[in-house]
Amino acid sequence: MLAKVTSAAILGVDGYLVYVEVDVNQGLPAFDIVGLPDSAVKESRERVRTAVRNAGFAFPVKRITVNLAPADTRKVGPAFDLPIAVGILVCLGVLEQEAVGGVCFSGELSLDGGLRSVNGVLPMALAAKAAGISECCVPKGDAAEAALVGGLDVLPAESLQEIAEHYQGGTQIEFFNRSAAPVRGAVKYNVDFADVKGQQFVKRALEVAAAGAHNVLVIGPPGAGKTMLAHRMPTIMPDLSLDESLEITKIYSVAGLFDMNSKEAMMAVRPFRSPHHTTSSVALAGGGRIPTPGEISLAHNGILFLDELPEFQKRALEILRQPMEEGQVTVARANATLTYPSRFMLMASMNPCPCGYWGSAGTGHQCSCTQNEIDKYQRKVSGPLLDRIDIQVEAANVEYNDFEQGQGNVETSEEIKARVVEANGIQQERFAGTEIRSNAQMTAPMVERYCALGTAERKLVRHAFDSLGLSARAYHKILKIARTIADLDGAAEIGVMHLSEAISYRSLDRRYW
Repeated sequence: MLAKVTSAAILGVDGYLVYVEVDVNQGLPAFDIVGLPDSAVKESRERVRTAVRNAGFAFPVKRITVNLAPADTRKVGPAFDLPIAVGILVCLGVLEQEAVGGVCFSGELSLDGGLRSVNGVLPMALAAKAAGISECCVPKGDAAEAALVGGLDVLPAESLQEIAEHYQGGTQIEFFNRSAAPVRGAVKYNVDFADVKGQQFVKRALEVAAAGAHNVLVIGPPGAGKTMLAHRMPTIMPDLSLDESLEITKIYSVAGLFDMNSKEAMMAVRPFRSPHHTTSSVALAGGGRIPTPGEISLAHNGILFLDELPEFQKRALEILRQPMEEGQVTVARANATLTYPSRFMLMASMNPCPCGYWGSAGTGHQCSCTQNEIDKYQRKVSGPLLDRIDIQVEAANVEYNDFEQGQGNVETSEEIKARVVEANGIQQERFAGTEIRSNAQMTAPMVERYCALGTAERKLVRHAFDSLGLSARAYHKILKIARTIADLDGAAEIGVMHLSEAISYRSLDRRYW
C-alpha cells in the first residue's frame, strides 16, 4: 500500500514542502529511505520503528520504501520522523489517507513515541501556508512558533499515539490557542548610556549611527569606554517592527537559537552579536558541512560588534564587504547555493596601535610602538573595508572631571532613543512602499533625490572631497549621514551644519590610512 504525507524542510532560511511517500509491500523485510537523506534522516528508520511499536502499533515486517520528494534536494535533520511514522500508520490501515492528506507534519520522535521539538518550524509553517495548506501538526514545544503564521491551524501534539487517536476520530487535540501565546512586551535593559562618563562626541556619533543604521568604527586607547559604549547601542535603537521580528525569528529558528519557552512569542529585541576575534570566515558568513546562518546573518536587523577589529583574520574581515553593501550573503557549496539575509549595522572598535597608547601623550602613558609596527597594525583593516564604514570617530581618554558630573547632567538611553525613534519615523515615511528602511540603505538615485544640496553645501562637500581624498562611496556616505543628522534636527533640507558634522565623522580616512 502507498501513503502520501506532506512535510517541510529548510533550504537556507526558507522552508519548502517535502512529500513523504511511504510504500509497504511484500518482500524481504527492509526499511529504505531515498531522496538524498543525510545521516540524521537515515537514522530515523530506527527511531520510527521503535516509536511505532512503543506507541502500541504493530510495525510491519515487510519491505518499506520511503521517498522524500523532491529527490534532487538533500534532506537534513530529524523532522521527517513524524511524517514517515504517519505514512506507515496509513499503510497499516490505522489512519485514513483522506484524514491526513491536507496536513503538514513535522517533528522528531523519541523511542517511546513522544515528540521532540525541531529547528526551523517557522519557515516550514510559512511554506505550508504559501502552498495553501491550512493545518500543521508539530510538537507541542513548537506550536507557539508555528502559530506566528496567521491563517494556519496548529495542532500541538505530544506523542504519536495522541496523533493517531485524533485522526481516527477519538480523543481530539485542541488547536493551539493564539490568544494564550506570549506577546512582545516592553524591552528592558540593565545598562544605560548614562553609565558612560565623558565621550560626548562619540555618543553623538552613535546617536546618528542608530538613527540611520550607519556602520561605525570607534578608535581609542584602552579604557576609553569603546566596548562599554558598544554594549549600550541596543538601548537607543528603534524597536523592531513586526516584519523585522518575524525575519529574525525565522533565522534564529533555523539556527536552533530561539527558545519558544521564553516569555516572548518572537524575537523582541534587535540582535547584538559580538563574535570573538578568533572567529573563522565560515562562522561569520555561514555555511559549513550542514549549512547554517553565520554571525552576519544572526545579526540581521541588529548589530554586529567586532571588538579589537585588527585582531580578526584578514580573510574573515574581507568577507564582510559584499554583505555590507547588498544586505545578503550567498554561500556556494557543492550541494547547494544558499542565500542568507544579512542587513546588519556594523560596529567595530580598535586601538590606534598595538600597545594602544599612540596619540595619548600627556595621559601618563607613552606609546612604545615603532612607526613600522603602527603602520602594520593599522593596515590590518583594509582600505576597501574602511571605506564601507560610514562613521569613524576617536574616543579620547576620559578625564577626572567627567566622573564629577552629576547624574542629571548625563543623558539617558531613553532620552537619546526618543530622538532616534523620531528620526527613524521620518525615514519610514520617506521610504514607504519600498524595501528601504533607513538612510544608510539608500540607493544612488535616492541619494540624488533626498540629499539635494544648495550652493554653499556643494562648495563645502567639494572642498572635503578634494582635501580628504574621498572615494565616490565615501561621498555618498557623507550625504547619507548628513541626511540622518538633518532628520534628527527635523530639517527638511540638508544644511551646512549637517554636512560639517557628517564630514567630521570621516576625518580618520586621512589620518590613519
